[in-house]
Amino acid sequence: MRDERTIKLLSAKTMTQHTSPVGWYVGSYMLRFFELEDSAKDDPEKRFLSWENTVLVRADSKSEAYEKVEKIGREHDYPYKGGPEDVDVKWEFIGVTQVLAIYEEIGDGAEILWSESTRKLKNLKSNILSKRPVSYTHLTLPTNREV
Repeated sequence: MRDERTIKLLSAKTMTQHTSPVGWYVGSYMLRFFELEDSAKDDPEKRFLSWENTVLVRADSKSEAYEKVEKIGREHDYPYKGGPEDVDVKWEFIGVTQVLAIYEEIGDGAEILWSESTRKLKNLKSNILSKRPVSYTHLTLPTNREV
């Protein structure tokens, strides 16, 4: 369903002025999780649990879409008490990772994202999801002692 335009993935760092003809954009933002008392929380080499969340926003321009995605991301940046020991933790907004114009009206089957790559056939097939539902009856969940 792609039209004749070439759509390239754009990061926030190299944002150009691709304007959506339908007023919709898809944007992503990054959050990281940490304990507030962690002395290494600002260590740039430390690994952190992180989420990259992707949202749909309506906007008149790419810069307005960026601002909306950033606002949504910042709404998830707050400390709270976590876990059974009520430890002070936080999901911290790191920044917007991408804002992409959508070129088709939103609806069933509308193409909103695509990527281009060159891969071996066996690798292409390894990325395909199965239609079979997962049976959760055979999964064994860890006990408290195993965690």
